[in-house]
Amino acid sequence: MARAAEPAGIAAGINQIEGYLLLQTERDAARERARRLTARLDWLTSAQRAEVERLYLQDQLAVTEQTLRKVVRRCEELRAEYQEVYRTLSRRLLLVCLLGAAALAGGFAAALTVR
Repeated sequence: MARAAEPAGIAAGINQIEGYLLLQTERDAARERARRLTARLDWLTSAQRAEVERLYLQDQLAVTEQTLRKVVRRCEELRAEYQEVYRTLSRRLLLVCLLGAAALAGGFAAALTVR
């Protein structure tokens, strides 16, 4: 999503909503996986089934959190790398433009002195 024109507060709010929705989606998926797992364990009592589902859900959410933190960290690394590349390319482009302008000015000056 392009958010360059949005104020920082709005973008942060949208990011929070997206994060919340992502977490809720993962929580629902983890609950479903836990239910499918315990459904195959037909010897569990209701209390045991509930406990296994709770522990499975807790573990899955911890794995999700860890994975998301790694993704965020990598995104921040990539942003820093891309910003550095952008700065380098911007400086090079400015230098080329300045050299080109100087060459043009020198060419014009040489052409004017020849006449």
